[in-house]
Amino acid sequence: MAEAVTGGAAVVDSLVAQGVRHVFGIPGTHNLEIYRYLPSSGIRHIVTRHEQGAGYAADGYARVTGGPGVLITTSGPGITNAITALATSYADSVPTLAISPGPPRGTVGKDIGWLHELKNQQGALDVVCDRSIRVENADELPEVIADIFAGFISRRPRPVHLEVPVDVLEGKWVRRTVAGPTAVEEAGFAAPSAVGVAGFAEPAASEVAAIGAAFAGARRPLLIAGGGARGAAAEIRALAANGVPVLTTVNGKGVIDESDPVALGASIRLPAAHRVIAEADLVVAVGTELGDSDLWGGVAQAAKVVRIDVDPDQLHKNLRADLAVVGDARRALQFTTQQFDTAHVSEWQKAIRADADRDAGPWAAIQDSLKAALPADTVVAGDSSQVTYYGTVHYWPFTTTNRLLYPTGYATLGYGLPAAIGAKVAQPERPVIGLFGDGAAMFTIQELVTATELRLPLPIVVVNNGGYAEIREQMVDRGITPQAVDLYQPDLPAMARAIGAYGVEAESAAVLGELAAQALTADRPTLIHLAIDGSTT
Repeated sequence: MAEAVTGGAAVVDSLVAQGVRHVFGIPGTHNLEIYRYLPSSGIRHIVTRHEQGAGYAADGYARVTGGPGVLITTSGPGITNAITALATSYADSVPTLAISPGPPRGTVGKDIGWLHELKNQQGALDVVCDRSIRVENADELPEVIADIFAGFISRRPRPVHLEVPVDVLEGKWVRRTVAGPTAVEEAGFAAPSAVGVAGFAEPAASEVAAIGAAFAGARRPLLIAGGGARGAAAEIRALAANGVPVLTTVNGKGVIDESDPVALGASIRLPAAHRVIAEADLVVAVGTELGDSDLWGGVAQAAKVVRIDVDPDQLHKNLRADLAVVGDARRALQFTTQQFDTAHVSEWQKAIRADADRDAGPWAAIQDSLKAALPADTVVAGDSSQVTYYGTVHYWPFTTTNRLLYPTGYATLGYGLPAAIGAKVAQPERPVIGLFGDGAAMFTIQELVTATELRLPLPIVVVNNGGYAEIREQMVDRGITPQAVDLYQPDLPAMARAIGAYGVEAESAAVLGELAAQALTADRPTLIHLAIDGSTT
């Protein structure tokens, strides 16, 4: 059956064919033909107050579902506003798809004064995303979008930008009915367990045997689990049951229950963890690049190294592998091994805890209060804030049911609030909380309007340490007079109430848990403000 429509229908129909249920974005002059077809498609559109917020929401959505998050922007400033969010997804290997209009065919780079014209919009996005694709006619869209989604499950997941010339969006297209299962449906992308499972190449049996042999020859093995290890969580837990200690990156937090007797936590940044890596006689790193954002300036050194990753470019990055295996980590870890002596593990744990305690400050008490009061499967949307990287990472022990959303690699500010929105939209039945500092909050505070409009029962805990405290400390350490870091503090609870949300003041960390638990059942978001270190509103 054929029907005359516009190119906007080709975009929407192609998203429907891939199982997309939600998109985030903002309409603009050049993308209106997409919006013509959204209402009848069954796709729910979430309008944010800034395209960066849409990108972070799509990122949070992708992290909790395991499937792609989709954002739609207009051309020029619309898509460039989302670049920081896309760079965040790139750094943390998150599958997001950004769709924007582009200049009409034949006008790219002509500098003709077209509205929103950029010198090379596709080129700008191509250097930020895994790739940027420009189509030249609407007939290409179903195949191109299907290929993008297939790529999300067969290669390292990273953001992709799709540019559709505005004259293609607005031009005529003949819609034809297409039947059959989609790549996403076949992969089961709706379930978080699909991450790292579907589509990746399987390592050779000889490689799996070689990994098993490396364990057989070790006395003090150590497994390091990154974000790419989530699909192999069951296999990692089986190794832990045989006494293999597990250290995770922040993106790998929760791959193993952090109360496990051999869990070393998401503590890879700490000097004590670096010593553990050096003391192990076998280090198996799964789904991690072991980069500066993980090690905080440290350099990993190890006696013998096995690395497992779906991306061959990762296998020797920052720490050269003695055995490098490309492929699905779940399959690579399917071998049997002996029971290991764990007498030394408690000493490793004590040393790591002592290092973490040096940065505990007020952050540990905040986590203690929240973790005691909130459900076991709570999603915590953090930010590049001290309360997250000194607090949640070390003092909120996660299980495999929790999830921390945190912009590890790009270390951006403003991520937490829109990411919490994306997570709650994706899984409305699941408890989600935003937890970050006052400096981070003000980057995207306008998205509290979005959460209020959606009536999301989100606790948004803003811990006020007076501004950019970490940067202030770095200035002092370098002998620089602190400047531009001690920020004017608005009355955040009053601001929340003016928006239409709830806004409350927490008198101490001890009451945070109770306030957050109440907010989970409210009829709209609740901003909970906690001032520390003498900070005031």
